[in-house]
Amino acid sequence: DALSTIILFLQNYPLYIRSIPTENELKFHYMVHTSLDVVDEKISAMGKALVDQRELYLGLLYPTEDYKVYGYVTNSKVKFVMVVDSSNTALRDNEIRSMFRKLHNSYTDVMCNPFYNPGDRIQSRAFDGMVTSMMIQVC
Repeated sequence: DALSTIILFLQNYPLYIRSIPTENELKFHYMVHTSLDVVDEKISAMGKALVDQRELYLGLLYPTEDYKVYGYVTNSKVKFVMVVDSSNTALRDNEIRSMFRKLHNSYTDVMCNPFYNPGDRIQSRAFDGMVTSMMIQVC
């Protein structure tokens, strides 16, 4: 599987988790949590420049032998983390960036829903459908 896991965080609390296949979810969860330190380091290194940017693609955060972990953060400090199979050489940096933008747009749609309480886990069928189609498309 090319795209294995997508997790969204607000203040390091997971708002959304999606893994394919699901049996490795705990392993990916650990991998993603270790990469959050790298996200925080990159954000603090950016300092005030982060406030001026609309979005921040952080790029590769945490490469392992089997997987690569990529990061993205919004100006409201919501962190998007994606785990990709290292064997997939077809996925280039601009495709990963584009996938993060799609995630960000769908996340914005969730936030605009008057029935969604910010900070709650995301349980939107539309958001989940977009993530699933993105994961299937990449695989």
